[in-house]
Amino acid sequence: MKDSLDKIVNTYNPDAPLVQASTIPSAWYTDELIFELEKQTVFSCSWQFAARTDQLERAGDYVTTEIAGEPIVIVRGSDKALRAFFNVCRHHAAAVMTDPEGTAPHMRCPYHGWTYSLEGELRGTPDFSEVCNFDRAANGLLPVEIASWGKWVFARIGGRWLPPDKSGNQIDSVVEQDLSNQFLDLKLADLHWLERRRYTLNCNWKVFVDNYLDGGYHVPHLHKGLDSVLDYSNYNIELGERFCLQSSPMTSGSNNEVSASRKGERALYYWLYPNFMINCYEGVMDTNLVRPLAIDRTEVIFDFYFADVSAAARERNLASIDVGDRIQREDLDICESVQRGLN
Repeated sequence: MKDSLDKIVNTYNPDAPLVQASTIPSAWYTDELIFELEKQTVFSCSWQFAARTDQLERAGDYVTTEIAGEPIVIVRGSDKALRAFFNVCRHHAAAVMTDPEGTAPHMRCPYHGWTYSLEGELRGTPDFSEVCNFDRAANGLLPVEIASWGKWVFARIGGRWLPPDKSGNQIDSVVEQDLSNQFLDLKLADLHWLERRRYTLNCNWKVFVDNYLDGGYHVPHLHKGLDSVLDYSNYNIELGERFCLQSSPMTSGSNNEVSASRKGERALYYWLYPNFMINCYEGVMDTNLVRPLAIDRTEVIFDFYFADVSAAARERNLASIDVGDRIQREDLDICESVQRGLN
């Protein structure tokens, strides 16, 4: 198996100059060995968006999710600290918290009633008192690294591929200083979450990311409405170690529906390695989390934020979301077409 995997990986030269670079081999998008390798070396050891901070404001608030196929739960403790754990009971491995989110005084496994504090300590084990040599203190929920930045909570489950110099409870490997400085001007505190939408695509996760990172190359051809409000001739790309910023000056546009919801001096499209996007316009932002489900199946989760989320602004905000939905469905169709070609 290792020889087969090495053969697939070595078919591409990542050090080739850009003008001499070739397209990534199709096997990277279709081979199960690559998919399993990515779960270990990309998703397990990188910071992954796990929750919004507004979901975890009060003690007992929790969110459940998965990272690289591993179930985790993020919870606000009684001491107000944020923690994350593998959402796996230490008794018989059932999920402890089964709802997507909620508020609870403690965490209780529905299988046999084992109960854990909000800090992950094992507190209750019904009808277990006669078991010999059981160390309750050693059987709390297993912790997961967690860090918050802006409106978002990130988690990292680690593993043997985690770089040793990136250990500890830091998110510097995702959010570089120059990126943080740029975000100061976006006034994220003035934006409020309104709605979440999910899309399932029949394509490899990298097909969607490739589409996002093509420097706007596809926009004039695939997204006529969006193209009408972007000055593509002055499209700019800035690369960091673990992020990419694409930006474009905004124009008045010929598409009234798009112009009404995509305004401001510049459109800003941030990508944080490996699978989180932040798209900003004046008073409007959406984030995209790209979750691999299988080698040829991907979920993209959109969260929409607005400066004004009052009842009076609801119709306008929903119209903006509908514009985003139309753009996403254009991308969905082309990404699935690409995957069929790769197969």
